[in-house]
Amino acid sequence: MSAMDFGYLERFAAGDRQVISEVLALFRQQAEGWSGSLDAADPRWRDVVHTIKGAARGVGAVSLGDACEAAEAEGPDGLPAVRAALDATVADIAAYQAKS
Repeated sequence: MSAMDFGYLERFAAGDRQVISEVLALFRQQAEGWSGSLDAADPRWRDVVHTIKGAARGVGAVSLGDACEAAEAEGPDGLPAVRAALDATVADIAAYQAKS
């Protein structure tokens, strides 16, 4: 199963490849910054997880959004799942961009 629903993003962007490319590039760039804050010792982790959840759902990364929602409810024990889902999402995006 893919971490990304690219069909959702393609429909949302009305098939505009330029918009899709820009959105995915921005998501990947932001993901680099988010990764460092996904640590229970970082007092901002909950805010970062909430931000990731919104961004993920906006681009079609359903599993990542769900992992973030769970971490918000569970607390820091949910952070490993968020990190794993973020990594999977970034990998899917990279593969998608390589094909485009």
